[in-house]
Amino acid sequence: MAFVQIIDCKTDRVDDLNRLMDTWAEQTRGKRTAGHAVVATDRADTKHVVEIVEFPSYEEAMKNSNLPETDRIFREMVALCDEPPSFTDLDVVRDAQFNKTTAMRVLDELAKGNLGVIDECMAADYRDHDYGSEGDAVGRAAFKERCSGYVNAFDFSFAVESQLADGDEVALRWTWNATQKADFMGVPSTGKSVVGRGTTTFRFKDGMIQEGWWQWDVMGLMRQLGMMPS
Repeated sequence: MAFVQIIDCKTDRVDDLNRLMDTWAEQTRGKRTAGHAVVATDRADTKHVVEIVEFPSYEEAMKNSNLPETDRIFREMVALCDEPPSFTDLDVVRDAQFNKTTAMRVLDELAKGNLGVIDECMAADYRDHDYGSEGDAVGRAAFKERCSGYVNAFDFSFAVESQLADGDEVALRWTWNATQKADFMGVPSTGKSVVGRGTTTFRFKDGMIQEGWWQWDVMGLMRQLGMMPS
């Protein structure tokens, strides 16, 4: 079970606290078990500083606490605070990453032929960069047209091997399994089963996908369909 520790303190030396965090991150590289840390200030009281540190489990957090570097940095942190920091230990019972869920939904629904998911998940001025196509598709209608070529020509599915979220971006590494059922780029239906591999990165804004980048083996698809020699 994931574990989160929240550290509350009072200080007007936030810059020094940030530098201390950078020092700790550098000194514990390769040894720390913390996966994510956030330092935030209270809008209502700028001296109220909250640090949120995430760990894979409580046991891993304890390993992190026992590092000599952590103990030393903590003592320096206490010296920066107006009063001793308080700690809240939390076992995570739900971790909903909404952007990752939306990104997966787009691939799943496109595989079902549901182009309506574009209206639901993409911003009106969505910009699509597909390195297998000439130029960008700008706007929902243009992206629908781009996707319809694949939806109409293939029965397909995406098998997502990995998914990473960082800030406002979500990256997916996938395998595309498809069977040609209609003409595609001038190639009559072959009935062939083909496989494509690639990655998609979506950038989100206000819960909607604002921009997308698709990188995949276009040449491999053409060879499998007989559009070019193997």
